[in-house]
Amino acid sequence: MAAMTQRRVLAVDDDRHLCAALGRILKDEGYGFRAAQDGPSMRRALADERFDLVILDINFPSGEDGISLARGLRTQHDLPLIMLSGKDNTIDKVVCLELGADDYVTKPFEPRELVARVRTVLRRYGRQPGSSHALPAGSGDTGEIWHFAGWQLDATTLSLVPPEGGPVRLTGQEFQLLKALVVRRGRVLSREQILDIVSHRQWTPYDRSIDVLIAKLRRKLDDHAGRSKIIRTIRGVGYTFVPRVDVSEASEDVTQGK
Repeated sequence: MAAMTQRRVLAVDDDRHLCAALGRILKDEGYGFRAAQDGPSMRRALADERFDLVILDINFPSGEDGISLARGLRTQHDLPLIMLSGKDNTIDKVVCLELGADDYVTKPFEPRELVARVRTVLRRYGRQPGSSHALPAGSGDTGEIWHFAGWQLDATTLSLVPPEGGPVRLTGQEFQLLKALVVRRGRVLSREQILDIVSHRQWTPYDRSIDVLIAKLRRKLDDHAGRSKIIRTIRGVGYTFVPRVDVSEASEDVTQGK
């Protein structure tokens, strides 16, 4: 199947053997596949790629449970969702369906049965195949310069160069945050996704560290929150990077964000 029309599935389950078996079968059927073992890795995957369907287990040995993850997924993404559970009880099924799950599968199951359900849900959902697009060109860390709104973000020197004047010093986290927004230009990233990308740690509802970093970046970019033209706040959701982005590497320019 051509990559442009390939439907992509994200499986979120701490059982690596199950994910590996499911991945093999889905790939044999022409699907793109990625596995995540917990909430943070799920959010990183959703920030990095576009998917057509998510398979999500209810139970995890630690951290966030599948119900919480499903609730967060539903507020951030319009994606078909199949829930997995080791329990065959009505309460779990009702909770999952009320959260907006499109199907509920009880473990253990035959992987080919789940693939058939994936096919059925996608057909019922009637969505067009999503782009199997990973990070844009220019998402690496060596020899690249991102150009936007007269500014330059240099991955080699970890510096931010304004339209006029000398470089602006960035901390390591400020650089990683700005880079995360720049290379995903036009996509809305939640605080959870940004924190996973920048700090690789779990987010709590009272964690405001990303908001603090955003405020510091805006001051350095002279991008006032009330009339922001660079980093826009999407109320109740997260942040998105607004300007067109061009990437140069050595002497070659690659245009992004058209």
